[in-house]
Amino acid sequence: MQHCVKCVMPDTRPGIKFNEDGVCYPCANAERKKEVNWDARSAELLDLCGKHRKVDGSYDCIVTVSGGKDSHVQVHMLKEVMGMNPLLLNVYNLSWTRTGLQNFDNIQERFGCDCISLHLNRKVARLMTRKAFEKYGSPTWYWDRAVYAYPLQMAIKLKIPLLVYGENINYEYGGTDVKETPSAKDQIYNDVVKPIPFEDWIDDEITIKDLQQCVYPTAEELEEIEPIYLSYFMEWSGWENAKKAKTFGFKSLGDTGEWKREGYIEDYDQIDSAGYLVHPWMKYPKFGHARTTDIASNLIREGKMSRDYAVQLVKENDWRLDTHAFNDFCAFTGYTAKEFWDIADKFFNKDIFKKTNGQWILKEPIWNESSS
Repeated sequence: MQHCVKCVMPDTRPGIKFNEDGVCYPCANAERKKEVNWDARSAELLDLCGKHRKVDGSYDCIVTVSGGKDSHVQVHMLKEVMGMNPLLLNVYNLSWTRTGLQNFDNIQERFGCDCISLHLNRKVARLMTRKAFEKYGSPTWYWDRAVYAYPLQMAIKLKIPLLVYGENINYEYGGTDVKETPSAKDQIYNDVVKPIPFEDWIDDEITIKDLQQCVYPTAEELEEIEPIYLSYFMEWSGWENAKKAKTFGFKSLGDTGEWKREGYIEDYDQIDSAGYLVHPWMKYPKFGHARTTDIASNLIREGKMSRDYAVQLVKENDWRLDTHAFNDFCAFTGYTAKEFWDIADKFFNKDIFKKTNGQWILKEPIWNESSS
């Protein structure tokens, strides 16, 4: 494993690229963003909103929301800064934290917005979660795919062309497409949701009817709408978004005291659902890094953490699967602890891990690299 010389991201992250100096593209992009004229970008967004703004009081944009910190900032920007009348659109979690539900309610009340929420078929969701976990090690494929596809479907059906997402994951954090663009039309290819053919899911229990909310629009249909990344138009920071969201009533897990997570170095990101966190943890057996690496790398790029300290945090936390997340996931899927670990064990990448005394150990951990 090679690690970025500036942050702690390894080259095993799918699609990540490094330049000739050993710097990952997200770190290089963070430097480029320092040269961006954000006032000009804000003016671009204002012009774009002007093109779509309605004068009859009807919805003039759709904002995709979970209720989290970024959602609060997105709705604030579109409604209170840009003067739009947004319709909020949400794919309801399969399980919620109390904090997540409180934040989901708050975003609607604080900003006074209507919200359409898709409650996925729980029977199908349970079957799909098990299938995706067992076959691909990507348990939340069904929910994540709906998060990307359903807002596009609704924007087309409701004839509300301007559809607003948060950040461009590939550009901000590393992925297959490193080009900065305001358009989110290609978001489905950002590798968060693997491009798995629907035929792979269909069997005696799952039919094509069960996957309709996951169908991505055709290229012709996409021409009718204008999905955008808000991160193109404003400086994007999870840390700063959390601070700003708290001024709008957003609560972190620390604020509510609900839960101190194992394997996490912050209390404000992906806090809506406990069981969902099995998905980001699965990056560890497959790619040798998880959420501590992600968050620490972001904080390094923003000048809020040293690389040496980040390495220590990665060593202490990245491998941990939170007990509450594990229990919540197993309660939903019906797995016993042994069944879960038997499945997870199959996904440990033998190119980067070795098994010693029944434990999977990284062959080339970043802390050995740093001390050499």
